[in-house]
Amino acid sequence: MYTFNIKTKDRFEIVNIDSFIREAIESSGVHNGALIVFCPHTTGAITINENGDPDVKIDMISAFNRISPELSEYRHFEGNSHAHVLSSLVGASEHIIVNNGKAVLGTWQSVYFCEFDGPRNRKIHIKVLGQ
Repeated sequence: MYTFNIKTKDRFEIVNIDSFIREAIESSGVHNGALIVFCPHTTGAITINENGDPDVKIDMISAFNRISPELSEYRHFEGNSHAHVLSSLVGASEHIIVNNGKAVLGTWQSVYFCEFDGPRNRKIHIKVLGQ
């Protein structure tokens, strides 16, 4: 298992982690198999989305704010209930096929860590399986 650290700067942030994926695959020596990207935090998430237009990340953050507003009537008293809701909706992990030593993603796809309660120091775990 490979662990990578991310230091987020903003309350909501979407961070491209493709370089972590490439590094984990290369270090593992696996040419064909799969990998799991996992976020061990209850206020962050992992997703795959478009990498060609930076406005997509802005639109995603805007949608997240509408889906689970930060200032709403939550019972959890720490002030980050919106982040827990979004983490559950987006999900803590993604599975990706590895073929010929590369992650199989669409032309415009990248893997992202979603920060919903930053800024924070975060960890991302990647497990590469195969041969």
